[in-house]
Amino acid sequence: MEGVKPTRMQLLEIRKRRLLAVKGHELLSQKRDALISNFFEIIKNRKEKREEMERKIKEAFESFIEAEMLMGERQVRALAEGIKEGRDIKAEKKNIMGVPIINFSIEDRAIASYGMLDTTSNLYEAINRGKEALDAIVEVAGIEGSIQKLGKEIEKTKRRVNALEHIFIPKLEGTIAYIERQLEEREREDFFRRKRMKTFMEQHD
Repeated sequence: MEGVKPTRMQLLEIRKRRLLAVKGHELLSQKRDALISNFFEIIKNRKEKREEMERKIKEAFESFIEAEMLMGERQVRALAEGIKEGRDIKAEKKNIMGVPIINFSIEDRAIASYGMLDTTSNLYEAINRGKEALDAIVEVAGIEGSIQKLGKEIEKTKRRVNALEHIFIPKLEGTIAYIERQLEEREREDFFRRKRMKTFMEQHD
């Protein structure tokens, strides 16, 4: 309240600021609730995707072990080295309540330099399972990043909501009450001053 002039103009200005603060608190509260809802939805999705990823990694590992048992570790490694690098990460952006979220996926352009006679169906299956596992790993990594971003935004929004609710709005309301008391006191003083003046004038008529 320091430096506040108890005038009607000041009172109207601070009432406007309180109205804006209350509206801002309402909007931020809605944003916080929507972010939290999306956050837990992604958490649920992460649990499912992590379980799927772990299953695919296990299946890929078992398939490569089986291929190595049938073909030999040296031949499997030699054929694996013949696969030319050609994987691109595709980023798909979306927006959740102003928070940019990116989902990642792999665009596989890997080219094998071996032929059907060089390998077996077991290795083909192992390679395909390996690709599926890698896809799942990249997808889960994107989900983890989304969770971190949403978590930070939720904390920031919570702090702003709490600041408005417990500091800014109460301070404005206290200032309004102070100005109203001062104005009421002035009105009482003016009333008694006018009353005394009227009495004085009547006595000297």
